Parts: sequence; C-alpha cells; structure tokens
Amino acid sequence: MASILALFSSVLWGTADFLGGNLAKKFQSLAITGVTQGIGLIFGVVLVLSSGSYIAPTLSWNGYFLPAVGAGIAGFLGLTAFYAGLATGRMGVVSPISSLSAIIPLTVAFATGERPQSIQFIGMAIAFVGAFCASGPEIAKGLPIKPLLLGLCAALGFGTALTFMAQGSKTSSLLTMTSMRVTTVAFCILIALKVRSIGGFTRINIPILIAIGCSDFLANLMLGVATTKGLVSVAMILGSLFPIVTSLLAFKILHERLHRVQYLGIILAVTGVALISL
Repeated sequence: MASILALFSSVLWGTADFLGGNLAKKFQSLAITGVTQGIGLIFGVVLVLSSGSYIAPTLSWNGYFLPAVGAGIAGFLGLTAFYAGLATGRMGVVSPISSLSAIIPLTVAFATGERPQSIQFIGMAIAFVGAFCASGPEIAKGLPIKPLLLGLCAALGFGTALTFMAQGSKTSSLLTMTSMRVTTVAFCILIALKVRSIGGFTRINIPILIAIGCSDFLANLMLGVATTKGLVSVAMILGSLFPIVTSLLAFKILHERLHRVQYLGIILAVTGVALISL
C-alpha cells in the first residue's frame, strides 16, 4: 500500500510540474504558486470538513501544526524556485537537480535508525539514479548558473518540506498538508497585496490552475500517508520519481525528443521499483 501511494504521488507531482512549468513561461512563478496553493487550501479544507478528521493544533513538534508550518515555508520557497527555473527553458538542468531533494529526508530517516532490507536499498539506489537520468540532465551542454542555483534552491526547499511532512503525518497527513497551505497562502496574500496583482490570469487558465492545485495537494497527501504505512526512505524514493512523468508528458504532448540518458533513466527507475517491491 505504501509503495502504491508513493508511486501515485509521483504521477500527480509530475503532472502538476509539467502543467506548472508550461504556465510559468507565460506568468510569474510566484503568482502560479500563490493561486495553486490557494486552490489546494480550499480543496484540503473541503476534505477536512467532509471527513470530520479535525484535530486541534498544538505547539509541539510531535503534532502536525509546527511541522506543517515548516513544510509550508520550505515548500513555498522550493516551488517558487522550481517554477522560476523551468521558466528559463532549461528543464533538463532544473528538474534533475530538484529530484535530488529526496537526499534530505533519506538522510534523516537513516540517521533515526531506519534500515531497509538489502534488496530494497539496492532498488532505492537504482531508482534514485533513474529519476535523475530520466530528467534529461543537460550536463553535456554545460551548467548555466541561474537554472543551476534555482534547481539547488528547489531541491533544498522540497527536501526540507518532505522531512517536515513526514513528521507531521505521524499525527495527521490531511491536516499537515492543509496547514501547509495556510502558511503558503498567507505569504502569497502578503506578496499580492504588495504588488497589487494576482498574476493576471484569465478565465481560460482556471482549469489548469485547479488541476495543478488539486494534483499537488493529493500528491503531498498520498506521500504523507505512505510514510506512515511503511519505511519513510522507500516512500521518499518512490515519491521522487516525478521527473519521469514530467519528461514523458513533455514527450507526448509537446513532442520533446527524449535523449538516450532519459530512456536509460526510465529503465533504471522501473528496475529499482521492481526490486523495492520484492
């Protein structure tokens, strides 16, 4: 169950990143982040109210609220940097670097005593390399400074957010993900008031924004639940396979050519997943 949830989170994340990356070529990344996080917050509140799973927040790191605030801040910075990086047109630099975000929660999981089986560990390593390669790293073309730095910022933000998400999910995955968006939306409202704009979106952009916001929320929720149903390290690796989905969508919809290293990455990722499943 944990593996299936984590894999589904990758599918949703990869889809949201593809849609968000394309939208970032026309609109400011901060605006996309703000609107989609607001949509995610509404979606989360509806789920909380309909499920009756509300728990009063406490100021303890063993609860969901403080980890959610930390995840919200880190995730906001990471997502903004990611969309800004994709808007440079160097997806092959930004996407693989951002996929390295799994290193942070992996390190924390291992430091706290989590020990996967040998076959799982091998599968995790292979899948991790596969996710990186499937992103189509443009190392042969050089590493331009701006997308490189944005990719690193995205990886740091995502990795920190994932760590906090796993902590908060021990109490409630749904409330953690919803509270995350309270934090990010608060930041975005302050920014919107300062610049006196919500991005200049039109009615035709609304369905895509809703798809991004809901997909991102569900991806977070599924991964959070996955960390409570199995090993955190395994869930994080499977959840980091989203670049494969982004690359495949770019290939299918935008007719972007896949490089040999991307085909290799997809094969490695599938192999890794199979070994983890054993």
